[in-house]
Amino acid sequence: MSLDKNDYQEPVCPFDFSQWKEEPAVRQIPVGRVLEKLDEHYSRSDYAAAVRLAEYWIGEAKYGNDLRGEFAVRNELMGVFRKTGQREKATDNASLCLELIDRMDMNGSVTHGTALVNAATVYKAFGMPERSLELFRQAEAIYGKELSGSDYRLASLYNNMSVTLCDLGYFEDAASCQEKALDILSRVEDSEGEQAVSWLNLADIYEQSRGAEASEEDVRRCCEKAVELLNSATLPRDGNYAFYCEKCAPVLSYYGFFIAAEELSERAKDIYDRR
Repeated sequence: MSLDKNDYQEPVCPFDFSQWKEEPAVRQIPVGRVLEKLDEHYSRSDYAAAVRLAEYWIGEAKYGNDLRGEFAVRNELMGVFRKTGQREKATDNASLCLELIDRMDMNGSVTHGTALVNAATVYKAFGMPERSLELFRQAEAIYGKELSGSDYRLASLYNNMSVTLCDLGYFEDAASCQEKALDILSRVEDSEGEQAVSWLNLADIYEQSRGAEASEEDVRRCCEKAVELLNSATLPRDGNYAFYCEKCAPVLSYYGFFIAAEELSERAKDIYDRR
């Protein structure tokens, strides 16, 4: 005996047309390969090529109804536009990323938190600290629930949020964020470079909030700690190390640590010349 369709399907109203609707098929883009290629462009500071690649694959993702693929690439693209100073395109992609979170029903996830941090960084870069802080606070609430207290992403959140708080003149809260970041980073392997940046951020907070003379002792302590971390024998001398050397050298020079700044600049140059 053969089965009729009605034997295994629940009865439905003949006027309920939703039974005939089908979700469009998803054709996924190769996100891993796309991100790898974007990293290659970043390593050469070829942001124009990165934009062309990202926009092509966003088009493919939209055509294939691949929301996750579109989100992943847009998340990268807003950072590229931030670095190249393209305010409208950066903020548009930040908004679109957060809209995609809603469409994918991923609110409250770590992915949502990371998108909020990236978007907040965009708004901070283009002079919108109030909006930036709002998004950082939302990300903090998500990360606090979803991440362990020693997760690097939480430290990165506090580092970035601290800068926004400084822009708004909330120096005590900014210093507290940097201290939280340092506490987390102290438990993260090979994080000396990021710790050095945090110590110098803290030095900046002290000087901005108290003035150069009143903050001199604390600023010196922060700079000495940063130099000690960057001189760590266990820290790999790779591209990341060169980036941190390059980032910290001007700040150390500003605070009078000229010899250390020159040495770090030379190390960065040597690493880049060998690549």
